[in-house]
Amino acid sequence: MSNIGLIIEEKAADIGNFLVGRLLPFREKRAVGPFVFIDHMGPAALRDYQNLDVAPHPHIGLSTLTYLFEGAIQHKDSLGNDIEIQPAAVNWMTAGKGVVHSERTPEYLRSTDKNLHGFQIWVALPKDLEQSEPTFHHTEATDIPVWTDGDVDYKLIAGQLSGRKSPVPVYSPLFFLEIKSKTAQKINIGKDLFGEVAMYVLDGTVSIEGHTFGGKQLLVAKEATLCEFEIGANTSVYLFGGEPFDEERFIFWNFVNSDKEIIEQAKMNWHQQNHDAFPLVPGDDEEYVPLPEAVRKSRLS
Repeated sequence: MSNIGLIIEEKAADIGNFLVGRLLPFREKRAVGPFVFIDHMGPAALRDYQNLDVAPHPHIGLSTLTYLFEGAIQHKDSLGNDIEIQPAAVNWMTAGKGVVHSERTPEYLRSTDKNLHGFQIWVALPKDLEQSEPTFHHTEATDIPVWTDGDVDYKLIAGQLSGRKSPVPVYSPLFFLEIKSKTAQKINIGKDLFGEVAMYVLDGTVSIEGHTFGGKQLLVAKEATLCEFEIGANTSVYLFGGEPFDEERFIFWNFVNSDKEIIEQAKMNWHQQNHDAFPLVPGDDEEYVPLPEAVRKSRLS
């Protein structure tokens, strides 16, 4: 019996002024462990007149994880953080009861050709932290645990696995692991995994139970402990997952919560620009992403 429960192809979605590949949520799978939203940004080649400009927008009930392979993003938030995200560093912003941030091309790159490629991820918070105070943590690339086993390189971007722990301050049992191989290898990592697990094939191929899968595919396993696969030469894959929550998480626009009424209040607060609930972003407060009309008029049933 196959251990693959679901195969998800990337589907295009808009962010800023270019397309990203939306991996989660998917109609048959709303979350993998605490991971509720994953976008694969790029790879995008932006000309000197093209820039990423995601104006200030709100979040509640989640942590955002930004991880770049290439390029740079200037992150500003309502906590006063103003930092450039570089490749292989981890930006971890916990929204809690409410935070606002913007994501833009850094000023020094705005008139040059540039590339942008990476992941943007939402991780749901445990129920008792959904209304916590917002926080921010930036982890430099040099602080992320890395190790090598033969021709296979591992990097634990977030969470705990194989006796190692990333310094990214997560709030529930989870893992986000990069695996890169220069040669074809058999990978048997199931004994270290827990909860739910999915694999994203970024480059190259993997073979599972006689079936080969290429790039831009997300494979969701039925049973984490049975995770075994053949990784092709020059292949990069990402494993993520962990323990799912007992309560369902609702996703509505940029808001995640286990309580529909809290989401409704957040919608109203953002639409009315209630700066007690959603403070302005210092240095980027002249515009914002308005609540979409369709979202304002609809309600979670």
